[in-house]
Amino acid sequence: MMIQRLCGALRVRGAADLLLALLLGAGFTALPVLALLPNLWGFAAAAAVTYAADEMLHSRAPGFVRRLASLQLTRTLRFAARTVTLLALAARLKAPDAVLIAAFAVFSAHFALMMLYTAVHHAIRRRRVLPLIVRNLDMSALPIPKQPPALLYRRSLRKFLHLDLPAQAGLLVALATGSQGAAYAGFAVTAGVSASAVLALLGQYRKTRRMPQRDEVFAEVNRQLAAHRPEVALYFSFAAVSRDFMYQVNMWIETLEQLGLRPVIILRERPSFGHLSRTWIPVVCVPKADDLAELELSGVRVVLYPGNAGKNVHMLRVAEAKHVFIGHGDSDKLASSNRVSKVYDEIWVAGRAGRDRYQRVRHAISDSAIVEVGRPQLSPIRTHAEHVPGPLPVVLYAPTWEGWSDDDCHTSLIPMGVTLIERLLTEDVRVIYKPHPLTGKRSAEAAAADRTIRELLRADNERRGLADGEAALTAVRPRLKEIQARLDELAGRHGGDDAEQMRESRLPDRAGAAEWQELSAEWHRLFWEAQGPVRHNVIVTPLPTLYECFNQADMLISDVSSVVADFVASLKPYVLTNAHDLPDEEFRAAYTTAGGAYLLDRECTRLTEILDSVRGTRTDPMALDRRTLKEYVLGPDAPSSLERFDTAANTLAEKAMAERLEAQAELAA
Repeated sequence: MMIQRLCGALRVRGAADLLLALLLGAGFTALPVLALLPNLWGFAAAAAVTYAADEMLHSRAPGFVRRLASLQLTRTLRFAARTVTLLALAARLKAPDAVLIAAFAVFSAHFALMMLYTAVHHAIRRRRVLPLIVRNLDMSALPIPKQPPALLYRRSLRKFLHLDLPAQAGLLVALATGSQGAAYAGFAVTAGVSASAVLALLGQYRKTRRMPQRDEVFAEVNRQLAAHRPEVALYFSFAAVSRDFMYQVNMWIETLEQLGLRPVIILRERPSFGHLSRTWIPVVCVPKADDLAELELSGVRVVLYPGNAGKNVHMLRVAEAKHVFIGHGDSDKLASSNRVSKVYDEIWVAGRAGRDRYQRVRHAISDSAIVEVGRPQLSPIRTHAEHVPGPLPVVLYAPTWEGWSDDDCHTSLIPMGVTLIERLLTEDVRVIYKPHPLTGKRSAEAAAADRTIRELLRADNERRGLADGEAALTAVRPRLKEIQARLDELAGRHGGDDAEQMRESRLPDRAGAAEWQELSAEWHRLFWEAQGPVRHNVIVTPLPTLYECFNQADMLISDVSSVVADFVASLKPYVLTNAHDLPDEEFRAAYTTAGGAYLLDRECTRLTEILDSVRGTRTDPMALDRRTLKEYVLGPDAPSSLERFDTAANTLAEKAMAERLEAQAELAA
């Protein structure tokens, strides 16, 4: 437990990273001491440790490196400290004056060249920033120069700082052997390579002067949009876009691709591009509101919003289109019945439960503005009848996060998450733990509970002799990485900057969808086979997906969230956490999805009884309630959800066009 707290404080992920952090600190503490003693071999060993630990921590524990930077212990300062202590060591060992002067000159020149390199690098990056980014539109007509080579452009500061290695190694060899030639050779390599790197980057800077102007970019993008003639747009903005939020967009992509209307996706934050899933739909990222107004979107008749964000107003002001809130999941949380939804022309919900939820909160939203369209995304979820049980019952624990405020905090992690896992480990079950991506973002208590649960599951795997599961996963990891790389390629994640994304943008190959599905299925098959049927799992990455975790589970334990509403589609047993120990009748009256749930108290005293009721051939008394609830929450099975969604989109598009024609007629009259 002490190690866990220390890892949390230092922002490292485990004991190995903690050891690296301690080695880094010990190495830098030893350098001045060993320089002043002086102790050449001790200094060389400490310097090597600091080099290696520093580099490994950048890859393994970036949070720790950021913590150092916040304390002004930047990488540049750490390299400078190593250089100064090396010069002190050389002086203490009575190195010749000529060598000391040359060392001081070379190290000073290296840092000066580093500052020049950084300035040129920043200038190139600024020049290559475009007013918008697109995907799946043909941008080959724009004369965008190729991104500088990764050797010069990516992680440039880390690479340039390491150019002092030849000089440092040469000086240490000279101090050990008394041969000045080694020192001068190292100095020459450091100075020569550093100067060459600066000259090479200056050459790349000259190429950026050929970047297209803003008007050229908009003219070509609008020409491509006019050719595509989009009719429906998915619009998304979030202040802190990361992988954790982009699921709100990605969940709708497959549905958009199957609509009868021509779609376009509009994003507002640049980082969102890196986390967008595969799609053939044209995607436009426009950070500035004024630039958004210049896009050719005159044919768009319906705009869909998966989230409520401040920047939504920049699109809502387009009066010619109809605006629809579709959300990113149907739940009993406040977000699923927010009074802000009054600004939209329509609100599309999954089933009757969503309509009733809006009516109960009395936000003066007209019943006619609410349309039941189902949840088209749920087709990958296998039903209870299709599920093949394993040797142990599989319990999926998928708690929600702590919310943006205490009023909207429904997570069970803080009050009962650890207790729940401890009780589950006394039962003969396998646990799959999949926390919400935002877990611990707002609450240190939630983050601590999350770490404790992961450790409990790891320790239980070890106790039961299942540590070899990690070895099986290691065996298939190369293939998993290969598949992931191809999936990233199909998704258009080139890893380049904005200009490179535009330069590489072409009309899409729609045949990639079949390959995407095949590779995704292979990835999941290999992953679950490697994990085995009895080993506990902690899932904190995008793959395996939530719905694939549903398909592995015999039962879900979760909180009030859209996860539960989606799991209802499987008709499998599920448990809702009642962390405040409300009376059952009151809890079921407050939360719609509780209608088909087993309710679990804060101390988890009911857990054994609940598990016993659904094990093997037991009666499962909530089965009929779940079937009734499924239609109430998600709508009927026929017509299909996709058909209802498509009908709603076409109906609203026709209404928008009729109103537009009527307005034009009135204007003409």
